[in-house]
Order: sequence, then structure tokens, then C-alpha cells
Amino acid sequence: MKLEHYKFPFHVILHPFDGFWDMKYEGKGKVGIAMIILSLLVLSVIVQRQFSGFLVNFNDPRYLNSLDDMQFTVLPFFLFCIANWSITTLMEGEGKFGEIVMATGYALLPIVIVNLPLTFVSRFMTMEETPFYYLINSFAAIWFCFLLFVGIMTVHQYTPARTLITLGLTVVAMGIVVFLASLAFSMTMQIYYFIANIYRELIFRM
Repeated sequence: MKLEHYKFPFHVILHPFDGFWDMKYEGKGKVGIAMIILSLLVLSVIVQRQFSGFLVNFNDPRYLNSLDDMQFTVLPFFLFCIANWSITTLMEGEGKFGEIVMATGYALLPIVIVNLPLTFVSRFMTMEETPFYYLINSFAAIWFCFLLFVGIMTVHQYTPARTLITLGLTVVAMGIVVFLASLAFSMTMQIYYFIANIYRELIFRM
């Protein structure tokens, strides 16, 4: 990939309407770059949860697990992309799955930019300064939501109202998928334990 491909996400977050248009119709976006941003997000979340200052970090270090942090970041990302692709396919959206991945990945960049410096600064904050920590975090989250909204709207060529409806249905679809996956896992474990108990009973009786 060329240097311009690495610089393009910064253009997107500063000029989202032009940036996402260029991503879709000029071919300037790359799925690989979106995956790099997602990887940096995972890293920043792990660092933030483990090394933030004690005034803003309420995690018990004895129970921190980097693998959990990774799966609770990566899985929702792909779950959103799959759910949005499924919903928009039924609602005449023009976006391809790869474009949804790129739009979502590029929208995450503000959180990545904010997390690592804020984690470092939080170690030197006083109690009176902690509201600024939460304010900056909130700003990054709002920036992400705005970029995601513009990205999905541009990728699928929707109106703002249709985009909001689509995002709402995407969240519902994500909930349904999680519920069905949990149900399937629970049933699978029950069947496993049932077979295992029968096996043990047969062994004891032989």
C-alpha cells in the first residue's frame, strides 16, 4: 500500500462527506487500513483498561484479560458489519460488505487517536481534572458516531432518515444474532452434558 492510503483515513475524519465519497467511488479506501485501525483500537483499549490513572480506572487488575478485551472489540465490529450488510441488502443499499468494513473501520480512528494520549495523561490527573478525561472520551465517541452515520449514509446512498432507520435495525439485528448465538451455545452445552452423563452412567454400570 502507498503512503497516501495511510494518510487517507485522516482526510476522512476531517472531511467525512468528501472522504467517504472518495472511498466508495474513487477507490481510495483499503480494507487492510481498516483492519490496522481496528488492531490499533484493540491495543488502545487494552492499554487504557490496564494503565489508566487510578482516578478514572475502576477495573480490578486481577480480573483483566487482554483476550476478553480483544473479543469484546473485534466481535462487535464484525457483528455490526454483517448485520448492517444483511439489513441494507433488504433495503436496497448500494454498499458492499467491504465498503461497510472500511467505513466502520475508518470511523473508529478518532477513538484510537484519543485513547493512547489520554491514557498517559490520566496518570497525572487530579480529581478536579477528571471531568476533562470524560469530556474528551465523550467527544471521541460522538465523533465516531457522526463519522459512522456519514459513512453508512454515503456507502449506501441513503437519506439521513433512512440511515437512522437502518442503523436502528442494525442494532436490533445484532441483538437477535447475539440472542440466537447464546441460545444455540446453551442448547449445545446442555446436549453435551446430557450425552456425557449418559456415557458416565453406562461406564459405571458396565
